[in-house]
Amino acid sequence: MAVLKLHGTPFSTAAMRALAALYEKELDFELVPVDMKAGQHKSEAFLALNPFGQVPAFEDEDLKLFESRAITGYIAHEYASKGTQLVSPDPKKMAILSVWVEVEAHQFDPHASKLCFEHVFKKMFGMTTDPAVVEELEGKLSKVMDVYEARLTVSKYMSGDCFGLADLHHLPALHYLQGTSSKKLFDSRPHVCAWVADITARPAWGKVIALHKS
Repeated sequence: MAVLKLHGTPFSTAAMRALAALYEKELDFELVPVDMKAGQHKSEAFLALNPFGQVPAFEDEDLKLFESRAITGYIAHEYASKGTQLVSPDPKKMAILSVWVEVEAHQFDPHASKLCFEHVFKKMFGMTTDPAVVEELEGKLSKVMDVYEARLTVSKYMSGDCFGLADLHHLPALHYLQGTSSKKLFDSRPHVCAWVADITARPAWGKVIALHKS
């Protein structure tokens, strides 16, 4: 059997999302490092995998994918019999899961990713965090967290009683924000706080963090 290949860096939130899916499914894979500081993601070879020059890119034999949520969706469905069940064979349950996958992508991530940039990545690049921008983004994400708190009052996970793809997609941004002052957005809401503690303690996610630290 050909080895799955994920091209990227474990510091990228998008690559971390794909890594989490691979570890949850207990799949053998090769992480092919992409030196973004050297501009390797803009090389002709990498652009053949992702024409937008962004990590990650993914290969499964002759299949080549980019966009992290497309990659996790493929992994979840193609390897449904392996590891953790991240999707549901039941059409109605899958529809609900799809709703919260969309919510993460369009309601949570736009604000959370920008907060990660302000709090974490700006410092990496020698830039200064803008408190006014942080305050504005926290205000926007706070409204989303109010919806999450209501949802998690009646559901243990975003899409139901079991951990799934919708929960997994949140992990990278949650990881970075947990080390910042924006952590209060989660800690101040008991059901959100319990959910964050639950999903970030998963063994598969622990493997992503270990790779990240190495």
